[in-house]
Amino acid sequence: MAFTISGDYKKVYNMNLIHTKIAVGAERPFTLVHASDTHLTLADGRDGKRKAELAAKRKNVFGDSEAMLDEISAVSKKLSAPIVYTGDIIDFVSRKNLERTRKFVSENNVFFTAGNHEFSLYVGEAFEDEKYRNKSLSRVQACFKNDIRFASRVINGVDLVAIDDSYYRFDEHQFDALKKEVALGMPIILFMHCALYEKKLCDANGAEAPYLTCPPDDALRGCSEYRIRQQKPDEITQKMTEYIKSQPLIKAIVTGHLHWDYEGMLTESITQYVTGKETIRLLEIS
Repeated sequence: MAFTISGDYKKVYNMNLIHTKIAVGAERPFTLVHASDTHLTLADGRDGKRKAELAAKRKNVFGDSEAMLDEISAVSKKLSAPIVYTGDIIDFVSRKNLERTRKFVSENNVFFTAGNHEFSLYVGEAFEDEKYRNKSLSRVQACFKNDIRFASRVINGVDLVAIDDSYYRFDEHQFDALKKEVALGMPIILFMHCALYEKKLCDANGAEAPYLTCPPDDALRGCSEYRIRQQKPDEITQKMTEYIKSQPLIKAIVTGHLHWDYEGMLTESITQYVTGKETIRLLEIS
């Protein structure tokens, strides 16, 4: 299957391809393949009738998810470039979804951080918090080679840091780990599922709630009680967000979750990118 990877914005089979240049002071230029939110919707009899019915329903929304994974893999192999995947590779936890994920990871060089759907047993069934996440965390983690809640990888003098903020929260462990990465003194690119709050991004999203990490109170005004409970930041999330914004070594943040493409300035020195579910973003790091 032939495809082109030239130009600023091209079609790759059914997915869009965006070239994004990020200058951070790398020892040598390199490329990363960024993708997010494929939402595999696979299930079979091993997970029972209810899960099969959920799979059929959700397939109407994300029916081309396996083909998208194949395209992401093809681009990665074509360029000999690692894949950085920022969550929601599955839509819900099922044996078949996890098997397909494990196959994708085993066949590719994948650096991964979790999305909220990585831990969904049945989509929308319950309030998602640490207790809910821990019901499936070990099963999902077993599919990946790096810690899906916090991990780092250094390429050509650039520190790639993956942080799970999929429930719009950071925790103390993540904050301590990030400080240790900053102490290494290398330029950092953060990879997270949810973007940090920007007013421009929030306004452009136009949804019922910000769906961003650490929104201010006025951004939650008018939201349902459920959404306020879900997205109102706790103290550690506020502290870590301010820390991220204040660090000169943090050069960019790359995210997913919103299912559409965006580029904007979080601060005067930190660019923030959102990659949509039908997009492959080639990050050309220099």
